[in-house]
Amino acid sequence: MNREFAVVIERDKEGCYVASVPALRGCHTQARSLDDLMARVKEAVGLCLEVDGGEAEPMTFVGVQRISIGA
Repeated sequence: MNREFAVVIERDKEGCYVASVPALRGCHTQARSLDDLMARVKEAVGLCLEVDGGEAEPMTFVGVQRISIGA
């Protein structure tokens, strides 16, 4: 049975990609390329599911918003 998870991907100031899976507490990884990142995030999800007994917090991805706050 395949399960789907939303993955949030950002890029830090050094150009490294950082991924997190909001439905799995503590599920984060990073890599220099998107291809490596996706392989690593799949591995991280598998490990998180193994540790948590296959449980994931039920969530529905809605979207991402950007806001601007003046200083």
